[in-house]
Amino acid sequence: MKDYYEILGVNRNASDEEIKKAYRRLALKYHPDRNPGDPAAEERFKEIAEAYAVLSDPQKRAEYDRYGSVGSGDFEFSGPFGDFFEDIFSSFFGGGRRRRSRGKRGADLRYDLKITFEEAVFGTRKSLVFKRKKVCDRCGGTGVEPGYSKERCPVCGGRGEVYYTRGFFTISQTCPRCHGTGYIITHPCEKCHGKGYVMDEIKIDVDIPAGVDNGARLRVAGEGEPGENGGPPGDLYVFISVEEHPFFKREGDDLICRVPVSFPQAALGDIIEIPTPYGVEKVKIPPGTQSATVFKIRGRGVKNLSTGRTGDLLVEIYIEVPKKLNEEQKELLREFERLTGSKHKEREKFWERIRSLFARN
Repeated sequence: MKDYYEILGVNRNASDEEIKKAYRRLALKYHPDRNPGDPAAEERFKEIAEAYAVLSDPQKRAEYDRYGSVGSGDFEFSGPFGDFFEDIFSSFFGGGRRRRSRGKRGADLRYDLKITFEEAVFGTRKSLVFKRKKVCDRCGGTGVEPGYSKERCPVCGGRGEVYYTRGFFTISQTCPRCHGTGYIITHPCEKCHGKGYVMDEIKIDVDIPAGVDNGARLRVAGEGEPGENGGPPGDLYVFISVEEHPFFKREGDDLICRVPVSFPQAALGDIIEIPTPYGVEKVKIPPGTQSATVFKIRGRGVKNLSTGRTGDLLVEIYIEVPKKLNEEQKELLREFERLTGSKHKEREKFWERIRSLFARN
């Protein structure tokens, strides 16, 4: 048989106030919200609740003192623990406590911005035009038509909460009529229809930093929706989309481009001009340059937003083969082939590897 006095840690002559204080102290100590994932604490909390349910009721306590039990002796404890922690305080301290409406932060906004490749490399300044909420200038954000005022909510009496009794617990919930504000609007503002805000077109200038990449997200603090009940405004997030460039391709902080050269230039060497985002650069092509050879021009890439370092420009050379030749050009090439036929060492090595490979198979 359970000893309810022992469970609460009081003697049998304890007053109602002593029993209440003991229960309050133990309930707060073993409440499941303070002991998440502890089955022992939850079981202890149920015992404490069971003991208090009996000893706080004069009729049940008298029956328990006389017979050592009450009714069948079976107690069921249920309910959402998340709400009970606050409800315990309401029960002990008299309830009637008004839930204050806290300031709510404004919502964040999104703006999709498309910029050119050059703007991404060098940075730019853009004017953004979009719609967002602003405080209604007719009612000052109250939602009430001028000349009238908010009225105390008839459901919760201005507390912002409604209370329900479940056993010996008093459970509070946000008032469904006023949504926790404690007031209702009977004469809504004619301009904002009681919302307290209207939609307005906004124009702001935003600096896009040099080196921004496709898919980047820029945060503009405080340019989102206004807050409610004195809460701070949200932020504006600008999502960047960069147009592709017909000549340059970006890989991280580096830029890549492909530049054609003629066979004589590749064979004899030359100095060629390379366009870069920063202007024209000259690059020396050594004799015997092969197709797909890559030359690096340092510092002609894109600035890194974190380190400030500028990447490089990688120039890939490819040999341009003429598509149409006259008879004189063809004869000259045949003569060149006859003169150099025995000197194509790379080609000879290639076919030797091929013959060796197929010979093994």
